[in-house]
Amino acid sequence: MDEIKDGPRTRDDAGTRGSRGRAALILFALVFAASLFGIYTRPIGFLANLWPANAIMLAFLLRVPAGRTWQGWLAGAVAYLAADLLTGASLPKALLLNSANLAGIATAAAIYARRPADMIRLRQPASMLFLVLTVAAGAAVAGVIGAVANPWLFGRQLLSGWSFWFATEFVNYVTILPLLLAAPSFGALPGAMREGLRALPTARILPIVALALSCLLAAIVGGPGAIAFPVPALLWCGLTYRVFTVAILTLLYGNWALIVLASRTGVDAEMMMISIRLGAALVAIAPVTVACIAENRNELLGRLRPIAAHDHLTGTRARGAFLDDVQASLANARAPAAILMIDIDHFKAINDNHGHAAGDRLLQSFAGRVRSCLRDGDHFGRMGGEEFAIFLPATNRAVASRIAAGILGALRDDPFEVDDDRAITLTASIGIALIDGSSPPAPESLFAAADEALYRAKGAGRDRVEVARHDPVALAG
Repeated sequence: MDEIKDGPRTRDDAGTRGSRGRAALILFALVFAASLFGIYTRPIGFLANLWPANAIMLAFLLRVPAGRTWQGWLAGAVAYLAADLLTGASLPKALLLNSANLAGIATAAAIYARRPADMIRLRQPASMLFLVLTVAAGAAVAGVIGAVANPWLFGRQLLSGWSFWFATEFVNYVTILPLLLAAPSFGALPGAMREGLRALPTARILPIVALALSCLLAAIVGGPGAIAFPVPALLWCGLTYRVFTVAILTLLYGNWALIVLASRTGVDAEMMMISIRLGAALVAIAPVTVACIAENRNELLGRLRPIAAHDHLTGTRARGAFLDDVQASLANARAPAAILMIDIDHFKAINDNHGHAAGDRLLQSFAGRVRSCLRDGDHFGRMGGEEFAIFLPATNRAVASRIAAGILGALRDDPFEVDDDRAITLTASIGIALIDGSSPPAPESLFAAADEALYRAKGAGRDRVEVARHDPVALAG
């Protein structure tokens, strides 16, 4: 038995080591490529305008558990150093710069460590606020090392080094990290892209068009307020698109602000560059926050809608939802159909004599028996109290009468147990209204006809079916 237990454990350990090794290799490749990109795009003598490596490593550690190991951290550190050394940096300079990168990532990762997955993946309303506070802490810690490095590397003051490093780290985290955290998994990405393309009719492209035009206007007009020109369009995007799409748009906006607007300040205007970087980061927060709230609201409504559309006691469609179903079916129907109005006979007396609990159980039993007599595609709803309705599409008089008779039989043939030693026979009265499908009828007339037939059934002694006397054609209009 011991050998059997040891075998799977050894294989599991090997698989775990393999997944950690693969994660470390992937992390190395991502950080190395992103670092080279940042190095080759940065102004001489300054930190890079676009430095995606830190956000990529942080997102990888948060989303890939196998990367949160000493191997993953070592792979990231080696990738940073390799990129700097291969591009001509000295070893002391590379160690100092990348210790700041790793310190900022470690701070943010430690704060994120105990947060739920929904918070990390930007699926809660407060997700973006938490992200901003977390990356601000990481950027502040990285800025401390940057302040120490600033006099030696760039010949500038400590405070200047901290503020510039903080602003650079902060804007890169805020514009890049939401995209990486909200992105679907690789397996779900093709489906998400197809869904996104299907969801872009002309009306839904307008926010993107507005964003592009506002960025163009800002570039033409210029000035200190230009960075805020796209704000209304970004908020429109936040209300229209999913978080992932909005994160892509804010990343594009942030890069546009850093490249187009910052290039007009000149690289010597240090405080102006800090201002633009912080401004771009703060502007980028709003649309993603709006998108998080809107998406969370939509998901909540999606969960509540089925609840609101069904009667909680019987599981049938609620009155409003049932009427909507009938209205939609009638609008598209060009075939015979029928409405059945059903009333449980003597329900009030049963409820009064045996208690509300027994009445509730009776309603549940009634709904189950009726449902067993229906076909796929038939609509069953509770209109209120003991009154129910059924819409039978593609149904003529003979079929509707047969289904109604089957319902009465299902109720009558299986007595309902009120308690352990007593059972009663259930009966119901049913009224049927028919339409011939030649033209869409007015729902009010259809239900009125079914009600009239129901009252005739009750007046004739109950436990029976009556068909409305109206000519089906007369119900149209």
